[in-house]
Amino acid sequence: MVDADIASSPGAYAGVISRPDPNIDFRRTNVLGVFLSRHAQRLTNDIAATDQWQQGDIVIFDTSWHIGMASDKRDSRGIPLLLHNMGQRARENDYLGSPGHRPITGHFRFDASKIQPAVLRPWRG
Repeated sequence: MVDADIASSPGAYAGVISRPDPNIDFRRTNVLGVFLSRHAQRLTNDIAATDQWQQGDIVIFDTSWHIGMASDKRDSRGIPLLLHNMGQRARENDYLGSPGHRPITGHFRFDASKIQPAVLRPWRG
């Protein structure tokens, strides 16, 4: 879907890529940020608003520094754990609840029913 969106709206991605590369664009946080801004529901970045966070929500830090997904598990304050890969052994941890986490610059909820038909691709898993 990312590749299809880049092909149909290259101008939307001009600030983050100079030339599309289907081998890696779907893994680049800045490209995913553009895609999600265009096709997903934007939500609060405030982790204290714990009722606004659901499992599966996608979180972007520092615009293009890091990306993760909210877990179904929460810490003692109700903040969701984060599923992500930052070189640590544990892939699910309390990164959002950590005082040293990078600034959240995007919190999205993906809903395939909101994707334009020209961009939507069926799951073949």
